[in-house]
Amino acid sequence: MGRAFEFRKERKFKRWAKMAVQFTRLGKEIAIAVKSAGPHPETNARLRTAIQNAKAVNMPKDRVEAAIKRASSKEDKDYEEIVYEGYAPHGVAILVETATDNTNRTVANVRSYFNKVGGTLGKTGSLDFVFSRKSVFRFEPGQVDLEELELELIDAGLEELFVEADEEGNDVAVIHTAFEDFGKMQKALEEKGIEVKSAKLERIALSTTEVTEEQAADVLKLLDKLEEDDDVQAVYHNMAE
Repeated sequence: MGRAFEFRKERKFKRWAKMAVQFTRLGKEIAIAVKSAGPHPETNARLRTAIQNAKAVNMPKDRVEAAIKRASSKEDKDYEEIVYEGYAPHGVAILVETATDNTNRTVANVRSYFNKVGGTLGKTGSLDFVFSRKSVFRFEPGQVDLEELELELIDAGLEELFVEADEEGNDVAVIHTAFEDFGKMQKALEEKGIEVKSAKLERIALSTTEVTEEQAADVLKLLDKLEEDDDVQAVYHNMAE
């Protein structure tokens, strides 16, 4: 399979082993949601989504409740959401979503990660032609008639419905809608009683950059450093798999 494949495999195991990092990121998402629209999920769609995503990765209920309680306190930190865009070595586009209570620290760290591998940070919006922001919902297909569901969800903004394999090789149904149709699709799925495993706003690469195995290893080193940073919420790239 080659060295790059082994690098990717090792990276996946490493990522899944670090559940604490996932929980920290979800805790921040919960905090941002609470501060933006209150601590009640029934009236706060973003919080409802964050709790749903926490449940999907088995984040303990008491930890979710503690995050909500902490965010409701005036003493809790305020997080600013900032997106950084740039290029890794070999022309691979990288987009980094962060949530931070110290923007100077975050930008310094992100810039250093890029610089150390010969990459460059760009201006905000410089990668708009590379990535499209989409609403992405995932659920277990089970006994659902996907062809019928596809027709029923057109009015909710459905752009694409397909099945992919998750990390364990299980089938997962995936829905793509426009960024602005997130709430409409979320409501439609709730009304149909479909239990969503995750609901996120993701960056989908519109084009990919081909690299060699050795070049892929260089890019993956940068991705690893970014994903290990406590201020980073998500990292996207357009490197061909």
